[in-house]
Amino acid sequence: MATFDKKRRLAVTMPRFSKYGGAESFAWRLSEALAARGHEVDFICGRVETEPPAGVTPVVVGRFGGLRLFKVLWFALMADRCVRKKKYDLVFGMANTINQDILRIGGGPISVFWRLSQQAWPAGFPRWFKMFRRRLSPVNWLIHWLDAQRMHRTPRIVTVSHFVRDLIVEAHPYRAPDSIDVIYNRPDLSRFSHPSEEERTSLRAELDISTDNVVIGTAATNFALKGIAPLLHVLAGLPENHVLHVAGGRKPDKYLRLARELGVEHRVRFLGRVDDMQCFYRRIDIFILASFYDACSNAVLEALACGCRVASSALNGSAYFLPKKWIFPDPADVSAMTELLERMSVEDRPTPFEWPTDIEIGLEPYIKMIENTISNK
Repeated sequence: MATFDKKRRLAVTMPRFSKYGGAESFAWRLSEALAARGHEVDFICGRVETEPPAGVTPVVVGRFGGLRLFKVLWFALMADRCVRKKKYDLVFGMANTINQDILRIGGGPISVFWRLSQQAWPAGFPRWFKMFRRRLSPVNWLIHWLDAQRMHRTPRIVTVSHFVRDLIVEAHPYRAPDSIDVIYNRPDLSRFSHPSEEERTSLRAELDISTDNVVIGTAATNFALKGIAPLLHVLAGLPENHVLHVAGGRKPDKYLRLARELGVEHRVRFLGRVDDMQCFYRRIDIFILASFYDACSNAVLEALACGCRVASSALNGSAYFLPKKWIFPDPADVSAMTELLERMSVEDRPTPFEWPTDIEIGLEPYIKMIENTISNK
């Protein structure tokens, strides 16, 4: 892609300037790419957690107050004030902000998220209480209001999957499907790639993984939402040589107790934060995402790039890339997931994944969209 003909002042908005986290790492890479194209890029954020790339200037507005309500409101107001004051040529929004030229939605409408994700909690009082707390929370209603504002005000909206686009149309029917662009994430293929057998064998040996072990991997920050409890029940129904490795999350005590009750504690490893996820994927045999809601799981795409057999619930946007036989409709259906993993465990490892050429994917479509929007202003 040729360098843009004229340097422009651009802003990217995101509460955290960081390389850790799917949305955060995307925002960092996008700002880097725009600066490399010759643009002057400000990154409007609440706090900085990493060094900025060349040509990118963090504009720190802070996140006032101890309560999340005040932090979200403060960032929305201060980011909007900054945008109005500096009069950028284009503002690319990635947060709960009021005004921007292009808005990338990496999640989904909060009302739809509530409806779908409630299934992650046991039926009865635990689910009722979870929903009661959500509806009682002022910050959730603030986010709901901000969501409506940005849907009405933003000229161009981009989602990370067809799944999210359809949910937006459901929640905001005044936005037609063809008014919302879909651009999927693409992993950093310099990090996530198909390993050789020698490399895979060496990585498994580092963790004393037996050659006859079938290692099932998953990634989760929110253990309830990502279906860790159903997966432990699934593990209990699989042969003894099947083990589960969980990357991410904190305080797994509740789930360790459940594993102990199910008799599978010795077959589960909670790894906590994993910084070398490429090695995690290359060690495992099957990656599964039993999520009750996921806009477009980067982990699924990274695992595909690393040569894993990958299964996902249908409530995940990146399931778009999987064979239908590897997609299950209900992450609470333990018997269906058990049967699926038994079948997958005897399948051959897939050949290197080929990214589709008929859909928009990666950073390049965003850069093209941003520069075309500037040219047409």
